[in-house]
Amino acid sequence: MRASNFKVKGFLFSGISAGIKKDGKKDLGLIYSEVPARVAGLFTTNKVKAAPVQLDMERMKRSLCQAILVNSGNANACTGSQGLRDAKRVSSWVAKQLGINEQLVFPSSTGVIGSQLPLNKIEKRIPELIKNLSQEGWMNTVEAMMTTDTFPKVEVATCLIKGKRVKLCGMIKGAGMIRPNLATMLSFLVTDANIKASLLQQMLERSAEVSYNRITIDGETSTNDTVLLLANGKAGHPSLNRMDRDGKAFQSMLLKVCQNLAKSLVQDGEGATKFIEILIQGARNKEDAKRAAYAIAHSPLVKTAFFGEDANWGRILCALGHSNAQVNPNRVDVFFDKAPIVKNGMGVSPRLEGKAAEVIKKKSFKVTIDLRQGEHQFSVLTTDLSIDYVKINASYRS
Repeated sequence: MRASNFKVKGFLFSGISAGIKKDGKKDLGLIYSEVPARVAGLFTTNKVKAAPVQLDMERMKRSLCQAILVNSGNANACTGSQGLRDAKRVSSWVAKQLGINEQLVFPSSTGVIGSQLPLNKIEKRIPELIKNLSQEGWMNTVEAMMTTDTFPKVEVATCLIKGKRVKLCGMIKGAGMIRPNLATMLSFLVTDANIKASLLQQMLERSAEVSYNRITIDGETSTNDTVLLLANGKAGHPSLNRMDRDGKAFQSMLLKVCQNLAKSLVQDGEGATKFIEILIQGARNKEDAKRAAYAIAHSPLVKTAFFGEDANWGRILCALGHSNAQVNPNRVDVFFDKAPIVKNGMGVSPRLEGKAAEVIKKKSFKVTIDLRQGEHQFSVLTTDLSIDYVKINASYRS
């Protein structure tokens, strides 16, 4: 997609190599709004929070952000008080050279846990980072935040608010340590819409609940998960303060962008060969449906069976049985896409199982489990668990 497609009024982007990564690839990025932007944010629910997450959560109280500084190759997590001082230091350097308030700079990091930020490398390259800011620099920022990602993940959309065309652009990184309550992911979204901060936060939370919080690769919640949505008002329409028709239009656009970003993240799961939707239907309540879906999506036995293209439905029922959801094993039906493989808790005929077995040879498919206990449902996107996943994470620090 052309860089011009990601131009958003009042926003500039850059990304360079500061030598944080060993391979010399881009590892330092910047998003800058020409005016302070209203900001909404979501952060990891892990109790072990990286230094930049702690700092950003504090700065969120002002509901304003003008710059996002992101680095890859170093998570600045589990780095103690020094890590927090370092996060403040790098944001102060950026603020000084941009001529803005330090409290309006939100640092964000991703990479190896437990190492202090290489401050000397970062400080030396900040002037170049700022010099390279441009409306066309979007993809440079995206590349600078990637770690084990195999492709950049971006989305763009527009809608009308009060007669003005507004634009929303989003980026996301992540491939492993992905589970609900965000993921090992950084996601930054920018828009020229003029939206009240409290409404913006409400919209982001609604969108995340059915996008970022419906994905899992390996059941791990990272220390650095961060989602930031900036709205600088440059589209020129009156402030949007409530969920009226225009508010619903923006909400719909934001939801679509977040869902597409979340899907691309799952499709790029570390070592993944399968893109799988787990749908629980017929549950007694939503919480039961959720428990059942994640029990199956997180099961290493289920995930390795999918990798091996083995229609081992017994592993699905096993995971279902320990999910703490209300289950009557004699009423459970299971389908791979539309092909039945379990009926009333028992396997179907060899002929029908053969049809279901063909489904899991595909790159993408849906597993539907009907509990036949009620009317509630819940779905989650996940992947298989491959040999490459083990290899990638066995040597991540080296």
